[in-house]
Amino acid sequence: MTIDALENLVRVHQLKREHPSNAEFEGLLRSGQHRLRDAENAALSDESRFDLAYNAAHALALAALRWHGYRSDRRYLVFQCLQHTLALPAEQWRVLDNAHRKRNLAEYEGVLDLDASLISALLRVAKEIEGRVTELETPEP
Repeated sequence: MTIDALENLVRVHQLKREHPSNAEFEGLLRSGQHRLRDAENAALSDESRFDLAYNAAHALALAALRWHGYRSDRRYLVFQCLQHTLALPAEQWRVLDNAHRKRNLAEYEGVLDLDASLISALLRVAKEIEGRVTELETPEP
């Protein structure tokens, strides 16, 4: 993992350094896991499954960033940092970038153009993030 890249983001005021919190890490992990399980429920609408999977991925990605002692107010940056916090390949965080753009269109313009392949890819990447985050040791209180 390239902590130097995260430090560069601190220098340009894109990230903030903040001591990790065990309670916050565990809460983000739990939130992400619950949302991910709910997103797998095929009985829900595509819109609900997308929203749940997207927010699960964000909570888990934020848990990884916080574990390393950083915080960001920008959702897209939390996803982009995955290559540094969890060594997630670029093609996987690009799925999250695509989902982020679709989420913003839905939230701010009322346009939600979903297909089953995006939801499937989003679930697959969120599960990969979950697996990598659960391998991290709980930060010291």
